[in-house]
Amino acid sequence: MTAYGSLDWARVTAASVAPPVWQAISGWPRGGEVRAAAIDADLADTAAFCDRYGVGLEHSANCVIIAGRRGDVVRYAACVVLATTRADVNGAIRRLLDARKSSFAPMDVAVSLTGMEFGGITPIGVPADWPVLIDRAVHDTSSIVIGAGVRRSKLSLPGAALADLPGARVIDELAR
Repeated sequence: MTAYGSLDWARVTAASVAPPVWQAISGWPRGGEVRAAAIDADLADTAAFCDRYGVGLEHSANCVIIAGRRGDVVRYAACVVLATTRADVNGAIRRLLDARKSSFAPMDVAVSLTGMEFGGITPIGVPADWPVLIDRAVHDTSSIVIGAGVRRSKLSLPGAALADLPGARVIDELAR
């Protein structure tokens, strides 16, 4: 695995990630492949992060929490797409959630349900009953950089490793 950018990548510690992320990595067979790097929390947003630390957008992935509604039932999913693309919220994701309407989960809901900081949400450690939908382009990227559950660090791992997360599905054209 290659860690991109000008960051100092090291083994993940409990101090470098949000508690649910640490718990998930600790029990995940591929957890040893994950590396963490400290960053300026004010630069956690993708464009600012990539610009400052020299990580190409093609190696940066975003995890967005989507809420799909059908009647009174709301289903959540963690969706992972490359930073060069946009999640197909009202097409592919809506259909995969069997929802009539889908949208980005409100920030306070996403933070509350994941136990992670907004701007640092990652698919590693989301609630076990949620699907983790991974765009094929993320899966096929040799090394990606994603959030660590906190704004003060990022994770690097093989894109294909995400397919081994609980509830993960690799989806062609999840993003546009």
